[in-house]
Amino acid sequence: MTELQEAMKALAGPEGPSDDRAGGGRAPGRAPGRAPGRSPGRSESQGTGRGVTSDLTIDETLLLHSIGWEPVDMVFGVAWWSIPWGVWQWQTGEVTEASTAFAGAMAEAADELRAECAQAGGSGVVGVTVDIRVTAHHMDVSLSGTAVRRVGAAKVGFEFISDLSARDFVLLTQAGWWPLGLAAGASFVIAPRRSAREWAGQQGQNVELPNLTQALYQAREGAMARMQESGQAMQAEGVVRVKMREGPLGRGSRVMQFVSVGTAVHLRDGRHRLVNPAMVVTLDDPAPEFAAESLRGGG
Repeated sequence: MTELQEAMKALAGPEGPSDDRAGGGRAPGRAPGRAPGRSPGRSESQGTGRGVTSDLTIDETLLLHSIGWEPVDMVFGVAWWSIPWGVWQWQTGEVTEASTAFAGAMAEAADELRAECAQAGGSGVVGVTVDIRVTAHHMDVSLSGTAVRRVGAAKVGFEFISDLSARDFVLLTQAGWWPLGLAAGASFVIAPRRSAREWAGQQGQNVELPNLTQALYQAREGAMARMQESGQAMQAEGVVRVKMREGPLGRGSRVMQFVSVGTAVHLRDGRHRLVNPAMVVTLDDPAPEFAAESLRGGG
């Protein structure tokens, strides 16, 4: 056995490397042999006896400690949902199957993220990034963020998921507000085709395409309404840091998409607290770059 083989064997341990996700792709719904809400490849004891893994900056970590919180581990949740064949071709108006697939994938990915956070010993997740991919036959949603908990606290129940940065989380809590979870909504609308007369009359002109305009407005109204309903279901008093994804679903497509995601929040103790911000002057601004020739006069 070579030195390299011995080193690999030592790293793998006596049982050798293992990966619960081995064995092919994931079928719709839960994978065989998985307990509901359990992410593959993470043990119950993870989060103890190991260093902290976080995508927070140093100042964000220090800010968390200033209010009695600490990062624990990076956590992840993903879900794939199928979209029935042919729903994009033979209709106009909203594609409810795609909107439903987004809602289902978002909810399941959040469940996976929540389970990983609990297993890591955290009670909330901050700085969640949301990645969405839509194809003709499926939709996948992936969530990743940093699990956090109160410093020195014993194992507690799960409290929140938030796409707020650690800095915004500190400001929010100091003002008497609290994050609840991710509120999201999506709508996919197929614009009707133009008639032959409309198409011919618009050639060579700079004019509005009302079929596409109205389709995007319809998608926006549907997505925002669903996000509001999602926040109300969590008994939130508002949704902050809303991020939107809108426009045609592919180049030259008549399918208009509108996706909105934000953090649902509510006021604790029924009273808003004023926060007095302090001015901070950073000293690490990048120096402007310019060509030395630009300092010379013309001629």
